[in-house]
Amino acid sequence: MLKLIIHTDGGARGNPGPAGIGVVIADATTGEMLEEHSKFLGKTTNNQAEYQAVILGLHRAVKLGASEVEIVTDSELLVRQANGVYKVKNPDIAKRFLEMKNLCTLIGRCRFRHVRREYNKRADFLSNVAMDEGE
Repeated sequence: MLKLIIHTDGGARGNPGPAGIGVVIADATTGEMLEEHSKFLGKTTNNQAEYQAVILGLHRAVKLGASEVEIVTDSELLVRQANGVYKVKNPDIAKRFLEMKNLCTLIGRCRFRHVRREYNKRADFLSNVAMDEGE
């Protein structure tokens, strides 16, 4: 049973603007970092980027055979939507939300935890690298 901790971050300069995501995947048992991803998205919104970062992390978790995942992000909106505290009202975000939830179903167990940006430094750094590359 593989348990993962996935740190994610997404950002857009201009909102909408040039956007990028950062994803750091670690083994929750050993703490070993397994993968890092940095990807330029083109022009989109900050919230779209946040969701796309989580979706990339969940796709990788499925490929790695994870049975349990903890998503750690500095997006309070995403965490509250994922945990059912807030409704998803934006139709474009609703599509991403559904994709995210379907991936969680494939994995088995997903938890979402909000942290302040300073506790998500590597994912934040990777998302900024992606935005820098795209500009």
